[in-house]
Amino acid sequence: MKTALRWRTSVWMAPVLLGALMISGQALAHAHLKASSPGEGESISAPHEITLSFSEGLELAFSEVDVVGTDGNSVELDEARLQDGGRTLVTPISDELESGSYDVHWHVLSVDGHKTQGQYRFDVSP
Repeated sequence: MKTALRWRTSVWMAPVLLGALMISGQALAHAHLKASSPGEGESISAPHEITLSFSEGLELAFSEVDVVGTDGNSVELDEARLQDGGRTLVTPISDELESGSYDVHWHVLSVDGHKTQGQYRFDVSP
C-alpha cells in the first residue's frame, strides 16, 4: 500500500516540478538591465552616450533607446551598437545636452526572443 501511495505521489509531483522548472527558466531568460551610464538619478555633466548593460545578449535590430528632455522633445541619437558579447547597448548622443532632466526609455529583445523595457531619469548639471 505504501508503494502505491508513493507511486501516485510521484505521478502528480513530476508534472508540477517540471512546470515549476520551466517557469523559473523562462523568468531567468529575460534580458534584465544590470547597469546604466549615466545611472538612474545621477547628476553629471553632459554625457556623450547612453550605455545599458543587460544580463543576456540582445538583438540590435529590435532594441532601441529614446532620450526625452523635460521639454518633451526627443534628443537626437546616433546609431546604436552592441558591445560586451552583445550584452551592452551603446547609443551615442548626437548633440551636447543642455542642463536639465532627461528620461531614458528603452526596449530590447534578447537573443532568446524575450522582450524587456524600462525607463529611468538622469540630470545634466551645468
